[in-house]
Amino acid sequence: MPPVTVHNAEGASAFLIVADHAGNAFPRSMGRLGISEADRARHIAWDIGIAGVCRTLAERLDATLIQQNYSRLIIDCNRPPAAPSSIPPESEATLIPGNLVLSDEERAARERELFQPYHARIAAELDRRAKVGRPTVLVAMHSFTPVYLGVARPWQVGVLYNRDTRFASATLAALRQDSGLTVGDNEPYSVDDTTDYTIPVHAEQRGLLHTGIEIRQDLITEPAGQAEWAARMAGAFAMALETCPPDRSPVPLAG
Repeated sequence: MPPVTVHNAEGASAFLIVADHAGNAFPRSMGRLGISEADRARHIAWDIGIAGVCRTLAERLDATLIQQNYSRLIIDCNRPPAAPSSIPPESEATLIPGNLVLSDEERAARERELFQPYHARIAAELDRRAKVGRPTVLVAMHSFTPVYLGVARPWQVGVLYNRDTRFASATLAALRQDSGLTVGDNEPYSVDDTTDYTIPVHAEQRGLLHTGIEIRQDLITEPAGQAEWAARMAGAFAMALETCPPDRSPVPLAG
């Protein structure tokens, strides 16, 4: 399986959707890193349900989707490679035996074979758009477990950002028009240079409008829920775009 898949490559809208944890594939050479098949299916290995949401969302928005196909336990494509959590020795109290003792060469191989191709494909798409002056809104899609380390999470969806709040604020406002939703403002996670890679590098450094989205996994485990949330997010993004149009000549944010 290739490390990266592109859906709707010719999508005409301003949106570029990326999914850092869409897959839970493992290279044959690594087996299962010593974890069980049940653990491979858990949220520690991938963002459950988000691939289905993203494909339908890309179709609704006529957007291009770039997704990573391998488990984040091999290497997390939303972590700086130097971060301790890039290749986690433990995830939510579950030891990952195949990550406990790695040489510098083994770490570099994972970065070269999985991390770099994924981010190179995102960068190439953004370069292509910039060359022709095409505005872009980058949306990083994720899902989160409803209970983490024994603590229940009340949000159905979270809107994430770091320095630049423009499109995130507009998306947050759009989602909060639905009184039946509990929407997290930088919850259950926030974006940070030390723990995140995709938004700081691809969006902030280029000055692009962007946001990160987290959808609770129990809502999108099945295809019906994935379709429902794709429709909801398509509506919210379209509404946000009306109040926050993308710049044709974006200015990168300072670090």
